[in-house]
Amino acid sequence: MIEGWEEASLVDRASINPTEKLGKGILARKIAMTDLGSFQKKIQSWSFEPYNGGMKFRNGDTLVARITPCLENGKGAFVDVLKEDEVAFGSTEYIVVREKPKHTDNQFLYYFCQSEIFRAPAEKSMTGSSGRQRVQTDVVKETVFAWPHVPEQRAIAEVLSSLDDKIDLLHRQNATLEALAETLFRQYFIEEAQDDWEERSINSLVDIQSGFAFKSATFQDPGDYRLITIKGVQDGQLSVEGAAQISELPDRMPEYCKLDVGDVLLSLTGNVGRCCLVDRDGLLLNQRVCKLKPKHPRDRGLVYTMFRRSEMKTELEYLSKGTAQMNLSPIETGKVEFLMPDREQIDELSDQLSPLVDKVLDNLRVVQTLKKLRDTLLPKLMSGEVRVAFESEAA
Repeated sequence: MIEGWEEASLVDRASINPTEKLGKGILARKIAMTDLGSFQKKIQSWSFEPYNGGMKFRNGDTLVARITPCLENGKGAFVDVLKEDEVAFGSTEYIVVREKPKHTDNQFLYYFCQSEIFRAPAEKSMTGSSGRQRVQTDVVKETVFAWPHVPEQRAIAEVLSSLDDKIDLLHRQNATLEALAETLFRQYFIEEAQDDWEERSINSLVDIQSGFAFKSATFQDPGDYRLITIKGVQDGQLSVEGAAQISELPDRMPEYCKLDVGDVLLSLTGNVGRCCLVDRDGLLLNQRVCKLKPKHPRDRGLVYTMFRRSEMKTELEYLSKGTAQMNLSPIETGKVEFLMPDREQIDELSDQLSPLVDKVLDNLRVVQTLKKLRDTLLPKLMSGEVRVAFESEAA
């Protein structure tokens, strides 16, 4: 036992799925599973809908996905987007964890639930058919863990929260930079479009390079490279959570499938038209994802901004075909037409967009560093391997 820590069950230290009142049909804030990121503390989006069932929660609560693969993918969040005394609701597949002030700190509980100390027994308790397994909440809440006292919990949470706050700040800065880039794009290409401009296809600006069909028999964990699939291409962000890995590159794989930092990616299947930047090394381009390679290197910011616009995503969705899921053709994508100015004017816009998109990429790189530091510290702090200085309540 770690000096100064105590053993107790989860239910002794936190309220699990606490009761809240929310009448049927009442318009309330809904935070769906799709509103949560992977190992991301902040809730990024929500909707307002009539309440017709689901887990209920307040500010200060922690949401944990209890169904596979959401739990394994780190779906969860710390609730801090509500008004005072507001009750929100969400998926029935959440476990809601609330502090007991004399025993736990709410921020600490969020990080506790993100750690393997909690997640390992939660995953082990899962039952159900393949692909639809769920955590047995009654088993997990009776599991005994080692707990630091509240002052040390707060100190641990403060260290980890400082990193998450910096990550959130950089994401918000990127949102501002992308909004500014879109404003410049709209001004040049739409508001100030000239009658003598030619209508040209996207192929005149960019080469659309399709990914390679890697064989699952070559996958290995760990591997030297991670494969970027459609799941990894999010709106404005790249995710490698759960990505397959390989070490030996196939002989027939095109060289361009070995991705470079700064490459622009586009999803072609399912939620088509999502666009992001490559923000790390060691990645390979899998099938149903394409790389948008500008014909002129200075146009990367222009190409990224063009494909990040909601109007472009809508047009690509319209071009997609399929019944079970949408599929976007790289050939058809390249045929999308725009009114375009001459090369001199394009260069002028590219020179304004490049520093904005370069800063977005720099921020994404810093985010990766901060996440790596946070994810390294998290298990060490939660296990007591690394201790932090704190003031006792008596002091």
